[in-house]
Amino acid sequence: MKLLGIGSRIKHTEFGLGVVTNVTSKHYWVTFIENGLETIDLNSDFEVIESVEDEVDTISFYEVENTLRNMLKQWSDISEIVPIADRWKGGKLILEPKDTNLASKEIPIDTFFHKIVMVRDRVRVMEQKINSSKLLDDQEKVDLQQYITRVYGSLTTFNVLFKIKEHQFSGAKSK
Repeated sequence: MKLLGIGSRIKHTEFGLGVVTNVTSKHYWVTFIENGLETIDLNSDFEVIESVEDEVDTISFYEVENTLRNMLKQWSDISEIVPIADRWKGGKLILEPKDTNLASKEIPIDTFFHKIVMVRDRVRVMEQKINSSKLLDDQEKVDLQQYITRVYGSLTTFNVLFKIKEHQFSGAKSK
Protein backbone atom coordinates (compact mmCIF):
# COMPACT_ATOMS: atom_id res chain seq x y z
CA MET A 1 0.00 0.00 0.00
CA LYS A 2 1.34 3.38 -1.01
CA LEU A 3 0.75 6.23 1.46
CA LEU A 4 -0.88 9.43 0.31
CA GLY A 5 0.96 12.65 1.01
CA ILE A 6 -0.34 15.77 2.70
CA GLY A 7 -2.47 17.70 0.23
CA SER A 8 -3.85 14.62 -1.50
CA ARG A 9 -7.53 14.89 -2.40
CA ILE A 10 -9.91 12.01 -1.76
CA LYS A 11 -13.58 11.08 -1.94
CA HIS A 12 -14.62 9.05 1.11
CA THR A 13 -17.69 6.80 0.95
CA GLU A 14 -19.15 8.26 4.16
CA PHE A 15 -17.63 11.78 4.56
CA GLY A 16 -17.45 12.95 0.95
CA LEU A 17 -14.70 15.13 -0.58
CA GLY A 18 -11.66 16.01 1.52
CA VAL A 19 -7.96 16.87 1.65
CA VAL A 20 -5.32 14.94 3.62
CA THR A 21 -3.87 17.37 6.19
CA ASN A 22 -1.71 14.98 8.23
CA VAL A 23 -0.52 11.38 8.10
CA THR A 24 0.41 9.22 11.08
CA SER A 25 1.53 5.62 11.23
CA LYS A 26 -2.11 4.43 11.39
CA HIS A 27 -4.35 7.26 10.19
CA TYR A 28 -4.96 10.01 7.70
CA TRP A 29 -6.23 13.29 9.10
CA VAL A 30 -8.59 14.54 6.45
CA THR A 31 -10.47 17.84 6.31
CA PHE A 32 -13.74 17.14 4.56
CA ILE A 33 -15.77 19.88 2.87
CA GLU A 34 -19.02 19.01 4.63
CA ASN A 35 -17.86 17.11 7.72
CA GLY A 36 -14.76 18.97 8.92
CA LEU A 37 -11.69 17.21 10.30
CA GLU A 38 -11.88 13.43 10.63
CA THR A 39 -9.26 10.77 11.23
CA ILE A 40 -9.64 7.69 9.06
CA ASP A 41 -7.68 4.45 8.94
CA LEU A 42 -5.01 4.23 6.25
CA ASN A 43 -6.92 1.35 4.63
CA SER A 44 -10.36 3.04 4.74
CA ASP A 45 -12.63 2.84 1.72
CA PHE A 46 -12.08 5.98 -0.38
CA GLU A 47 -11.29 7.06 -3.93
CA VAL A 48 -8.08 8.98 -4.62
CA ILE A 49 -8.88 12.04 -6.72
CA GLU A 50 -5.37 13.52 -6.70
CA SER A 51 -2.33 11.97 -5.05
CA VAL A 52 0.51 14.08 -3.66
CA GLU A 53 3.80 12.27 -3.13
CA ASP A 54 6.85 12.86 -0.93
CA GLU A 55 4.91 14.94 1.60
CA VAL A 56 4.43 12.18 4.19
CA ASP A 57 5.72 12.33 7.74
CA THR A 58 4.57 8.80 8.61
CA ILE A 59 5.17 9.37 12.32
CA SER A 60 5.88 12.61 14.10
CA PHE A 61 8.78 13.20 16.47
CA TYR A 62 6.24 13.89 19.22
CA GLU A 63 4.68 10.44 18.73
CA VAL A 64 8.10 8.75 18.88
CA GLU A 65 9.09 10.70 22.00
CA ASN A 66 5.75 10.07 23.71
CA THR A 67 5.83 6.34 22.90
CA LEU A 68 9.40 6.00 24.18
CA ARG A 69 8.57 7.88 27.39
CA ASN A 70 5.54 5.63 28.02
CA MET A 71 7.58 2.48 27.38
CA LEU A 72 10.29 3.57 29.78
CA LYS A 73 7.76 4.39 32.49
CA GLN A 74 5.99 1.08 32.04
CA TRP A 75 8.95 -1.27 31.78
CA SER A 76 11.69 0.18 33.95
CA ASP A 77 12.27 0.92 37.57
CA ILE A 78 14.01 4.14 36.61
CA SER A 79 12.57 7.04 38.52
CA GLU A 80 13.34 10.71 38.59
CA ILE A 81 16.02 11.92 40.95
CA VAL A 82 14.27 13.15 44.07
CA PRO A 83 16.51 15.03 46.49
CA ILE A 84 16.23 14.65 50.24
CA ALA A 85 15.94 17.84 52.33
CA ASP A 86 19.40 19.14 53.24
CA ARG A 87 18.86 18.89 57.00
CA TRP A 88 18.37 15.11 56.74
CA LYS A 89 21.39 14.31 54.51
CA GLY A 90 23.71 11.85 56.25
CA GLY A 91 21.29 11.46 59.18
CA LYS A 92 19.99 8.25 60.65
CA LEU A 93 16.64 6.91 61.74
CA ILE A 94 16.73 5.19 65.15
CA LEU A 95 13.98 2.75 66.12
CA GLU A 96 13.98 1.91 69.81
CA PRO A 97 11.71 -0.80 71.17
CA LYS A 98 9.84 -0.29 74.44
CA ASP A 99 11.58 -3.37 75.87
CA THR A 100 15.10 -2.16 76.77
CA ASN A 101 16.39 -5.77 76.54
CA LEU A 102 15.86 -5.64 72.76
CA ALA A 103 18.31 -3.99 70.39
CA SER A 104 17.48 -0.74 68.66
CA LYS A 105 17.68 -0.45 64.89
CA GLU A 106 19.51 2.31 63.03
CA ILE A 107 18.79 3.03 59.39
CA PRO A 108 20.50 5.73 57.31
CA ILE A 109 17.82 8.30 56.47
CA ASP A 110 19.03 8.36 52.85
CA THR A 111 18.23 4.62 52.58
CA PHE A 112 14.83 5.07 54.22
CA PHE A 113 14.06 8.06 51.99
CA HIS A 114 15.01 6.10 48.87
CA LYS A 115 12.54 3.37 49.87
CA ILE A 116 9.77 5.94 50.44
CA VAL A 117 10.41 7.37 46.95
CA MET A 118 10.27 3.84 45.47
CA VAL A 119 6.91 3.26 47.18
CA ARG A 120 5.63 6.56 45.78
CA ASP A 121 6.77 5.68 42.26
CA ARG A 122 5.21 2.23 42.39
CA VAL A 123 1.90 3.61 43.67
CA ARG A 124 1.96 6.06 40.74
CA VAL A 125 2.53 3.20 38.27
CA MET A 126 -0.31 1.24 39.88
CA GLU A 127 -2.54 4.32 39.56
CA GLN A 128 -1.70 4.62 35.85
CA LYS A 129 -2.40 0.94 35.26
CA ILE A 130 -5.76 1.20 37.02
CA ASN A 131 -6.75 4.29 35.04
CA SER A 132 -5.80 2.70 31.70
CA SER A 133 -7.29 -0.73 32.47
CA LYS A 134 -9.84 -2.08 30.03
CA LEU A 135 -10.89 -4.79 32.52
CA LEU A 136 -12.23 -2.41 35.18
CA ASP A 137 -15.44 -0.45 34.81
CA ASP A 138 -15.56 3.25 35.73
CA GLN A 139 -16.97 2.65 39.24
CA GLU A 140 -14.22 0.13 40.05
CA LYS A 141 -11.62 2.63 38.85
CA VAL A 142 -13.12 5.35 41.07
CA ASP A 143 -13.15 3.00 44.08
CA LEU A 144 -9.52 1.98 43.57
CA GLN A 145 -8.51 5.60 42.96
CA GLN A 146 -10.00 6.51 46.36
CA TYR A 147 -7.84 3.86 48.02
CA ILE A 148 -4.76 5.24 46.28
CA THR A 149 -5.65 8.76 47.44
CA ARG A 150 -5.84 7.43 51.01
CA VAL A 151 -2.45 5.74 50.58
CA TYR A 152 -0.98 9.08 49.49
CA GLY A 153 -2.66 10.72 52.50
CA SER A 154 -1.09 8.17 54.84
CA LEU A 155 2.33 8.84 53.35
CA THR A 156 2.14 12.63 53.87
CA THR A 157 3.90 12.05 57.21
CA PHE A 158 7.11 11.63 55.24
CA ASN A 159 6.81 14.94 53.34
CA VAL A 160 9.25 16.51 55.80
CA LEU A 161 12.01 14.47 54.11
CA PHE A 162 11.47 15.94 50.63
CA LYS A 163 13.56 18.92 49.54
CA ILE A 164 11.18 20.00 46.76
CA LYS A 165 7.49 20.50 47.60
CA GLU A 166 6.28 19.19 44.20
CA HIS A 167 7.76 15.76 45.02
CA GLN A 168 5.74 15.43 48.22
CA PHE A 169 2.70 13.22 48.78
CA SER A 170 -0.75 14.73 48.80
CA GLY A 171 -3.95 13.02 49.85
CA ALA A 172 -7.50 14.19 49.24
CA LYS A 173 -7.77 17.95 48.82
CA SER A 174 -10.33 19.79 50.91
CA LYS A 175 -12.69 21.98 48.93
